[in-house]
Amino acid sequence: MDPSISCCFAAATTVALLLLIASPAATADPVGAGGWEDAHATFYGDETGAETMQGACGYGNLFEQGYGLATTALSSALFNDGWSCGACYELQCQNSTYCKPIGGGASVTVTATNACPANYSKPNENWCNPPQRHFDLSKPMFMDLVTDFHVGIIPVKYRRVPCVKSGGVRFEMMGNEWWVAVLVYNVAGAGEVRAVAVKGDRDGWWMDMHRNWGQIWDGDARLIGQGLSFRVTTGDGRAIVFDDVVPPTWTAGQSFKSNQQFVGV
Repeated sequence: MDPSISCCFAAATTVALLLLIASPAATADPVGAGGWEDAHATFYGDETGAETMQGACGYGNLFEQGYGLATTALSSALFNDGWSCGACYELQCQNSTYCKPIGGGASVTVTATNACPANYSKPNENWCNPPQRHFDLSKPMFMDLVTDFHVGIIPVKYRRVPCVKSGGVRFEMMGNEWWVAVLVYNVAGAGEVRAVAVKGDRDGWWMDMHRNWGQIWDGDARLIGQGLSFRVTTGDGRAIVFDDVVPPTWTAGQSFKSNQQFVGV
């Protein structure tokens, strides 16, 4: 190989690796990869799912927001400091006498809506400590995998899958007259959101927002009284512009539905 070509190739490879490492949204199990990985699963809460509401992703009433009981909290290794919020996973029970047969429902697809926190004071007891991959399911999802929920914990295999959602992407407004914040939810396709930008109908320019925590994004701008458009980019790099999805009369706490959605993989 020509030394100059070899040098350029090495430099390009180094830059690509640095960009991949620097990206907070990079994931080891992208949608559509198809490979199964090993993990474990438990559950929290009861059959009603009341304990699964709210959580570390910033979602609220999961029934009203379209997620229902098909949800999971992720261990630290999978949660990725909140960048995995909204991602969808298929789980199958494996290697346990408590597993239901596949035909009997021993496979579930869930959306990541919460974190299962690490407890470093108990390094040998907490399944959510890194580097372990663990799913803390709602109880109904766990019961779909096993014949007796008293087993408590089971080995599973899992893979990332595209999210299937009803209706368009939704936006819940937060913030006040001094700054704007939004919860982006009900996102299909890749599920997790990588970037958000907002534009007021009077300002007319796009402002990149910053992920505050979970899927709550904020920006230092006074946008009260302006109709808002959002540009949302998901974890697979696709972006949609939601023009005028929020009217000028918006107030904090209101939610707005778009008529656009990410589909496919």
